[in-house]
Amino acid sequence: MTSRFMKPKRKRIRLRSAHLAMAALMAALAALVATGDHASARGGRSDRAVEVIEQRTAGEPVLAIVSLCSQRITVYDAKGWILRAPVSSGQKGRETPAGIFSVIQKEAEHYSNLYDDAYMPHMQRITWSGIALHGGALPGYPASHGCVRMPFDFAARLFDATRPGLRVIVAPTDVAPIEIAHPALFPSKPGAGALAAARTAEADEAARKADQARLAAGAAFREAAQAMAPVRVAENLKTRAEAQLAAAETALGAATFAEAKEQAERDKAQAVARIAALQVQLAGAKAELQPKQDAVTRTREAVAIAETARAAAAEAARQVARQFEPVSVLISRKTQRLYVRQAFEPILESPVTILDADSPIGTHVFTAMERTNSDTNMRWSVVSLDGGRSQGGVVEPQGRARGGHGRDVEPMPTDPGSAKAALDRIVIPQDALDRIAGMAPRSSLIITDEALSSETGKGTDFVVLMSGEPQGGIKMRRRGPGAEFPYARARDRMPFWRSPFGGPFFNW
Repeated sequence: MTSRFMKPKRKRIRLRSAHLAMAALMAALAALVATGDHASARGGRSDRAVEVIEQRTAGEPVLAIVSLCSQRITVYDAKGWILRAPVSSGQKGRETPAGIFSVIQKEAEHYSNLYDDAYMPHMQRITWSGIALHGGALPGYPASHGCVRMPFDFAARLFDATRPGLRVIVAPTDVAPIEIAHPALFPSKPGAGALAAARTAEADEAARKADQARLAAGAAFREAAQAMAPVRVAENLKTRAEAQLAAAETALGAATFAEAKEQAERDKAQAVARIAALQVQLAGAKAELQPKQDAVTRTREAVAIAETARAAAAEAARQVARQFEPVSVLISRKTQRLYVRQAFEPILESPVTILDADSPIGTHVFTAMERTNSDTNMRWSVVSLDGGRSQGGVVEPQGRARGGHGRDVEPMPTDPGSAKAALDRIVIPQDALDRIAGMAPRSSLIITDEALSSETGKGTDFVVLMSGEPQGGIKMRRRGPGAEFPYARARDRMPFWRSPFGGPFFNW
């Protein structure tokens, strides 16, 4: 019987071991089930190798595409795909919603609040209501409650490579981005790279000077401390000599015999001579100490000045970096409006003109990949999503429908024609263009028939859900109106505990 007073850390370790054992058991049971009801999924089980680009050095991930039909995730950098792995998305009734998301939170060690504290390692959240990418068991077909499970090792590798803001597209089909050029795509801010580099260099130089000033102050302090030692020694010896002089004077005054008086006078003369010599020694030590103390004062003042300059340069660099952080622009045909967010915060909303506004425009995600050599031009890619299925329509995963060969098929490149046609229909007011000004790498432009999802809110980038696709994973988790984001949970909270009072906790 386990003690109810077990230490939390030890209990967490035991429970995690139980979680892993349970995960292994569930994976084994899933495999047994797959031999029966899902026999055709055997070829798409999670033991398929994770693919990694080997022809070149991988860059920073800028886009991840989850294909629901192929049950596969592909990660892209500015040059093309770099990582690819099988996944298990939401099962029927709890489908992973197709749409446009981004990583809004990362937690290497996460436990579900809803599903028996299930272990979800290397969790990368894409909605506050609970949809996330994380490591988990892959039976070879959709089996989660709405999240996207990935191989454990792949989830860890992806977690280390990404940062918040990574665009995540959940596509009904398996589609790949293609490079695109169009006059309507925003340029880079002129001189952005040079200005950011200059401010960073200035901040680095100011930090270097502040370090040097601190080192100089430390050296001056040590020299002053060393110079202080002779002063203290001379002061102590002089104090002792003065005490000896006082004692000799007292003895001289009390002496009644000639011999005693002579001894007292000799002691007094020696003390006077000793004090005079020590006075000269003390004056010399103080003379040597004074410039070193002055150096301490000067170097401390220099440290204060250098720290002020360092803080100012660092703040200037942060301001520039903030200005050049990736920008997200969304244009909705449904609302006829343009929205702009930066660093998960709304900064602009404006009406926009869409030509032939009654005709569908599709959903297109344009991503700024990198600056070109000219610094003002930007390489862009685009992914177009197919939608329009009925709410009851379900994308049949290829692993089940085609005997597990869906993951062996290369994603279908986006048709640039429809994306360019969408750009041709957009007319952005000049004042909005002036405020957007330019783009940094990893910025994005989304053109869609859809309105913003209610998942778009505090601490998120734009979230767009494909209205013609199943959204069970979102509907199962939707927050109540006006709810805050009680998603954070204490790191020391014991797993499996629930409120004994049945309080209104937010679970996922």
